[in-house]
Amino acid sequence: MVWGLPFMTGQKSYSLSAQTMNKIKVGSHVPEFKLPDQNGKIFDIQSVFGKKNLVIYFYPKDETSGCTKEACSFRDNFDVFKIHNAEIIGISGDGVTSHKHFANKYHLTFTLLADEGNNIRKLFGVPSSMMGAVPGRVTYVVNKKGIVTHIINSLTQPEKHIQEAITALKDD
Repeated sequence: MVWGLPFMTGQKSYSLSAQTMNKIKVGSHVPEFKLPDQNGKIFDIQSVFGKKNLVIYFYPKDETSGCTKEACSFRDNFDVFKIHNAEIIGISGDGVTSHKHFANKYHLTFTLLADEGNNIRKLFGVPSSMMGAVPGRVTYVVNKKGIVTHIINSLTQPEKHIQEAITALKDD
């Protein structure tokens, strides 16, 4: 992907430019997008707007220690998120096959989306760390209207994302 070239998400064309980067913050509406899940089925973010709260978490890579801890912690707290009518969505640049293996190996009970090319990561403005070498770890808590109510940004404390997301859902 070359910066400034447009790409499609849903019905809209976005340009990845300095204006788009870091666009998503508390109070922002989550942009429309479609990505394949771990089963190869296309997930359309619009399908959940108005129905559920969302916990959208961007993570660096399947099968790494921090990402596995984070995913398993989301899995272990799945019922708590369900009580708050929240759907968990994990997004990384890994492909469908990698996500399928990861989900099966750790018995993950939520959606993993394959953002190959990291277009949606860039659209959200998820920062990289370690001088751009490692994709960032950011979680967005989103209400039923599609508005971001809380953001957690911590690469080195993956399990912090789960507890803060639960607290944010309780406070809404």
